[in-house]
Amino acid sequence: MSGVPPLSFYDEIGGHDAFVRLVDAFYRGVADDEVLRPMYPEEDLGPAKERLTLFLEQYWGGPTTYSDERGHPRLRMRHAPFHVNPDARDRWLAHMRTAVDELGLSPLHEATLWDYLQRAAHAMVNTFEPSGIGPAAGGRDAATGPGTASAGTPRSHLPVTAEPPRGGDLR
Repeated sequence: MSGVPPLSFYDEIGGHDAFVRLVDAFYRGVADDEVLRPMYPEEDLGPAKERLTLFLEQYWGGPTTYSDERGHPRLRMRHAPFHVNPDARDRWLAHMRTAVDELGLSPLHEATLWDYLQRAAHAMVNTFEPSGIGPAAGGRDAATGPGTASAGTPRSHLPVTAEPPRGGDLR
């Protein structure tokens, strides 16, 4: 047995350059996406690209710069302010699929990366409401707003239409 440590996934697929290519290709699609683009508060997608690159590099065994600068990833918490429904997830995955394909990875590396990206995208879904895009703060609230009975009323508030059984019998 040699004293050489095994390569990380990060190193095996090409390190920093591979992740920059992946993220650049992904954000080319996001830039023109009518559902996803409004979820990015910065006018320039550069900061978002940097965050995703650092996160993916760290996840796959590269530098820990993401955590050093931002702390624990807490992906669900960081995505909670955004209206991530199945449509947003599927759009995210479509742009990421294009980006993964552009890397030209070996079948094993492609399958490994794609499996993680699919699981992560599914885990970020936080609503099944079909409307209301963008950040919940700053005027584009995913849970309230235009189309609700009054400002501040949740979109998902459903009136009770059934009465409980009379006489206390709950069977």
